[in-house]
Order: sequence, then structure tokens, then C-alpha cells
Amino acid sequence: MLTGPFQDGITILRTIEQAGHQAYFVGGSVRDLLLDRVIGDIDIATSAPPQLIQKIFPKVIPVGIEHGTVIVRHEHTSFEVTTFRLDGEYTDQRHPDSVRFIHDIDRDLQRRDFTINALAMDKHGAILDLFDGKGDLKRKIIRTVGNGDTRFTEDPLRILRAVRFSSELGFQIATETKAQMHEGKEQIRTVSVERMAVEIKKLFGGSFVNTGIDYLKETDTDKQLPVIIDYPYIMEKVPRLAVPLQSFAEIIALFCWIEPNVTVSAWVKAWKCSNKTKQAANKITQALNYYQRKGLDPWLIYELTSTYQCEFIRLLHNLHPSEPDSLKTMTTMMNELPIQSKHDLAINGNDIIALFPHYKKGPWIHKILAQIEEEVVFNRLDNLKIELKEWIICNPPVID
Repeated sequence: MLTGPFQDGITILRTIEQAGHQAYFVGGSVRDLLLDRVIGDIDIATSAPPQLIQKIFPKVIPVGIEHGTVIVRHEHTSFEVTTFRLDGEYTDQRHPDSVRFIHDIDRDLQRRDFTINALAMDKHGAILDLFDGKGDLKRKIIRTVGNGDTRFTEDPLRILRAVRFSSELGFQIATETKAQMHEGKEQIRTVSVERMAVEIKKLFGGSFVNTGIDYLKETDTDKQLPVIIDYPYIMEKVPRLAVPLQSFAEIIALFCWIEPNVTVSAWVKAWKCSNKTKQAANKITQALNYYQRKGLDPWLIYELTSTYQCEFIRLLHNLHPSEPDSLKTMTTMMNELPIQSKHDLAINGNDIIALFPHYKKGPWIHKILAQIEEEVVFNRLDNLKIELKEWIICNPPVID
């Protein structure tokens, strides 16, 4: 009897079957169930055409209806439901130029990427396994369904997906599959940067990240990636990671530490990252550079704020593994900070202007606030208005 996240999905399967069609759970959710891993998104494959799915369910989002895929919303959960299909040619090496809906799940499973993902499960929990995916799960092997050259030509991103799965699962890549990845590696350049970034982020976040990195290098896949294609030695300098990285900003900061001549902006532009990622990568990179010069001090902790501390700590563990107490030290220092931001200062710009009413407003105000901020953070001044005013009076601004 299936339990947990599959329970709501069973209702979807039964509804489709009552309409006279087949329906199965497929792909990653089945794989993760067999591996006793946390279940993520649950995908469903069916012989029912997407138009019928739209009729028999009240909440349907036609996200990729031309390829037979819709999202069914049920009990506040989304299920991707895709009609059994055969794919035509892959001119864009991502989407088939055409699809033909079929009634046979066997042929549908034949088009999937790896044997461990080509598993189907009915509402009773019975597994349909045509390519010995269960055997590969037991052997901890990543192997393509059918001819790897064909699978990777259809969608070269599958090369990165194989590496990513090795990082997440700790599986070995089958010798033949690995050779086919190496052979087709240059096709990765045709894949959109956004899709590559998703896989690279998951790769560096895998529990077996070093296994994934090893395969990335062994197949020369790394040398096809943006920026690294021009600096092919970068991956060779990546240290053995003690802990996985959890954000793309951390990955950029790691690469900037390895090759300072490539700026954060260059990585962000090449990988088409968001401004949020750029800001985080800049903060973490600046913190690492500061740490190299001065070590852990109150100003570094203050500048990081709680927003970036976890990312910085993960990189610190990886780049300076001989300093295991850094997290404890940072936590203690964070708790001892007299202020958490400049807004906590007992004085503001208006107070400073009032002290010097004859001075013309200008950058000097910000400069004094910055000086005060640093003095307070380093506990050289108490955050008391009277004491801060006295310090300013004793250190009046110099106006050019």
C-alpha cells in the first residue's frame, strides 16, 4: 500500500483509469521511493490525451500541452501528467520537433534518459521495469536507456544530468555511458545556459559532490561550460569539498577564489544569473578576500549579516578545513555584536547635521556615519548618543 506523498497521486491515477485509460507514476519519484530517499515532484504518465485530462480534472494548467504535458492541481499539490508518446527528431536538442501520442507505456519508457529513471509504478505499488533499472539501482550504476549516443544527441543536457545524478546518489557511471558522454561532450555548448546552471547547482549540492566533480573532469565536460571553456584549468584546482555548496553564488565565489582574474560580474554575465545571485556572490567573495587578509573579526561578521553567513561558512570549511571551529567562533562573535546594521546606531544623519548647522550637506555626513559604525562594531565606542556625539565633536569633519 502506497503512503505519504503518493496518496494524493493515487486519486489522480484512479480518476484517469475510471475514464478508461492507463496511468502510472514514473521517473524520479519511483526511483527515490526504491532508494528510500525524500520524494520530490511526482510525475504521472498516461494513455489519456491531454484534452481528456483537462475535461476530467477541475484544475489543469496546460504548461506543455503540445508535447502532451499538463499540470493537475489536487489537494494543493501539483502533478505533472504527460501522455505516452514517441518523439520525433530533436532539431533544437531539447524538444522533439513533433510527438505522437501512443497507448503503450513500454514504448514511452524507451525514450527516457537513464534506466534508473525509466521505471513506472501503478496505484498498487507494482513496478514496471523494462531496462533493469532496479538492478542498476542495486548496483549503483547510471546507464542510458538504449544507445547513449542517441540519448545524448536528443538532449545533450543529459550528459550533465548523468554527472549530477552521480553527485546526488553516489552512483558510478557505466563505462560505455561514460565513453559516450566524452564522445558527445561538445554538444553541451548547444544547451541553454539556464538549463546548465540548474544541473551545476544540483551537482555542487550533491551529497557525493566530489564523485560528480571527478566525472565532470574525467569526461572533459567541464571544459565545455561557460567561462571554464576559456580557463580549462579551473576545475583541476577545485579542492576536495568537505561539504556540498547550496547556492550558485557559492559556486561563483569558489571559482573567483581559484581564479581571481575572472570577476563575479564575468561569471554572472556568462551564466545569466540574477541580480540576487550577483549580490550574494559579491558579498561572499569580498568576505573571503577580507578573511585572507585579516581573518575572522567583528567587521567581517557584521558585513556578512545572517543572510550570507551560512554560505561563507560552507566555503570556509572547504577552503580552510584545518579551522573546524570557525562556525562556533562566528556564532559567538555574531551574538556579541553591539549592532546588527547601521540602522541600529544611536545617531543618524540628522543628528550629525544638527551638530554642524553651518556646514553644507554632502558626502561628509555619510563618511562620519561610516566611521562611527566601524568604531561601534569594534567596541571602541559604546552605542550611546551622547558618547557618539562627543566622538564626532572631537573628530570634526574636514570639508574640502
